[in-house]
Amino acid sequence: MKTILLDTNAYSNYLRGNEEVLSVLSGANIVYLSVIVLGELYTGFKGGKKEFWNRGLLQKFIEKPTVSILDVTIETSEIFAEIKNSLKASGNPLPINDVWIAAGTVETGSVLITNDDHFGKIPGLRFYNYQ
Repeated sequence: MKTILLDTNAYSNYLRGNEEVLSVLSGANIVYLSVIVLGELYTGFKGGKKEFWNRGLLQKFIEKPTVSILDVTIETSEIFAEIKNSLKASGNPLPINDVWIAAGTVETGSVLITNDDHFGKIPGLRFYNYQ
């Protein structure tokens, strides 16, 4: 896996030293962090007791040369709409943030690193479930 996008749980498990996530990260040329994932992380930091510490760790991660922040673009929005409508038609709704994360994954041609099985409901999405 050369280009990956980290889901929120993958970043959290990276911090916990999860061997599979560390292995995937070490083999990646590009690691995307979506602004949606950043929003989820910052929300968690605000709700915890180590906000300053967690922000510092995240900033160090972001500064790695292989890490890029992925913004939402018009193309992301179009892919989001396709995924969301497909899921609705098949009766398989997902949390809205996960649809945005999936859209960014498709847009960049990345492999999503996650431990959420529900991403399997999105036809054609390339993801690696490290459970």
